[in-house]
Amino acid sequence: MNVYRTHNCGELRGEHVAGERRIRLAGWIDTIRDHGGVIFIDLRDHYGTTQIVVNDENLLSGLGKESVISVEGILRERSEDTFNPKISTGTVELKVEKLTVLSRAVSQIPFEIGESEQTREDVRLKYRFLDLRNPAVHKNIVLRSEVARFMRKKMDELGFLEIQTPILTSSSPEGARDYLVPSRKHKGMFYALPQAPQIFKQLLMTSGFDRYYQLAPCFRDEDARADRSPGEFYQLDFEMAFATQEDVFEVAEKVLYETFAKFSDKKVSPAPFRRITYAESMMQYGTDKPDLRNPLLIEDLTDYFSEVDFMPFKGKPVRGIVAPDCAFQSKGFFEKMLDFATEIGMKGLGYISVMEEMALKGPIVKFLSPEKQRDLILRLALEENDTLFFISDVSKLVDGLAGQIRSELGKRLGLTDENAFEMCFITDFPMYEINEETGKLAFTHNPFSMPQGEMEALETTDPLEITAYQYDIVCNGVELSSGAVRNHRPDIMVKAFEIAGYTREDIEQKFPALFNAFHYGAPPHAGMAPGFDRVLMLLTGQESVREVIAFPMNSNAQDVLLGAPGAVTEQQMREAHIKMR
Repeated sequence: MNVYRTHNCGELRGEHVAGERRIRLAGWIDTIRDHGGVIFIDLRDHYGTTQIVVNDENLLSGLGKESVISVEGILRERSEDTFNPKISTGTVELKVEKLTVLSRAVSQIPFEIGESEQTREDVRLKYRFLDLRNPAVHKNIVLRSEVARFMRKKMDELGFLEIQTPILTSSSPEGARDYLVPSRKHKGMFYALPQAPQIFKQLLMTSGFDRYYQLAPCFRDEDARADRSPGEFYQLDFEMAFATQEDVFEVAEKVLYETFAKFSDKKVSPAPFRRITYAESMMQYGTDKPDLRNPLLIEDLTDYFSEVDFMPFKGKPVRGIVAPDCAFQSKGFFEKMLDFATEIGMKGLGYISVMEEMALKGPIVKFLSPEKQRDLILRLALEENDTLFFISDVSKLVDGLAGQIRSELGKRLGLTDENAFEMCFITDFPMYEINEETGKLAFTHNPFSMPQGEMEALETTDPLEITAYQYDIVCNGVELSSGAVRNHRPDIMVKAFEIAGYTREDIEQKFPALFNAFHYGAPPHAGMAPGFDRVLMLLTGQESVREVIAFPMNSNAQDVLLGAPGAVTEQQMREAHIKMR
């Protein structure tokens, strides 16, 4: 069977007509159009499509869409009135002299290939090999490869070594459930798939390597979200010895800015990215993942309303958001905002609008004296046509609610710039928090972070006031990465864990290799790990990371294509020393 191709379907142009005339193509039948004695076929391969012309209908006997054929013939220019500007090969066509059937497809295809995004996701994933033939879906996976290659090139240029770390490792408490793998050779013992290469990359720094990276697979038994794939995801993991927080930021800025600038036509915030402390972010944006494309800010009005006799705000923190050009919105606009507020758990959504001649209007105005009204206008620099929305609730809820109202206002008022990538670093995360279930101190984020102030802070400062050299990168409201300056000193590590209720013996048992290595001289080191799948999700404008993964699990952590998870034989379980309860 001769399947040799002289050209790819997507590369043929007008210049090939005058040059190498005899052409052989191979690919899938994308469409068939019978014009009565002349049959036009769009032939598709990895590179694109070419129109082929078949005059002998017997050549196509029994063939349907998605069958694979090889064709040979003469390339010719189409008549100008039949040019197809939608495809790169739209000025030429191949007149078929010979056609070979390489593989026949069944007559019933579960969905139209070029419209598979409109099909239910469970069907798409069951027939993922068909879904990936859709040029739009195919393009996402091609882009994934190109971005990976580009990132590797940038990391190489910055002096990083790509080093692979183990997939089978030990279970350790790193914040998520482990995937466990039973050992055949060691009865009753288990490996774990790494939640991240965290410990290994720190060990590499203690081993004398200066700059490490890898596009690392990470495994966590977590529920799916739009920006999180259940089970497995990838990150651009990197670590630097003798490095500060700013050293890490500089690398991240170079790689991420150049990646987004190369693979998108949208505006990308240039380096240096904004630095926003965790406390500022929670107050001004109501989240530690702020979308800076939205210009609205949250104001703390708690002190202002402490002197106002308005019962819904009594004894509670109050936040305000000034929305410009909003006062003359329709009644329906305010009703829909109130509906949204109640949907997210608020009891109401108060507001004051600034009307002509700076007159304030709204149900709360009657509780404000003329002097308090003037104070409010000056304090917030209110202008005509502004509307000030109020959010009030208990301390642990008010910022999150205000953040959701801010986001919704940005969308409904068209303030969020959809043609931009706005990045920032969130810094100075609290080292500890109170665990709501136990009421005891716990690590807020990464237990391996260096506390700001080091040992002195741990010994002299209220644990809830200690901040860590810990940071995130956020892009358009999506957390791309977490990172930290690592705690490389055993004495500080012991003290930090003691505050969270762990003993030295706990550390030696749970993190034996890392704790032991730090006793043999460890350099200060720092790093981070931008989420590779999330970068692709943003670049492609998709709402789910599953759209940029070749063979993703569904939202219920199932591979419906191959049938995982699935049952195994009794013999396999015996070999792994497993007995089902």
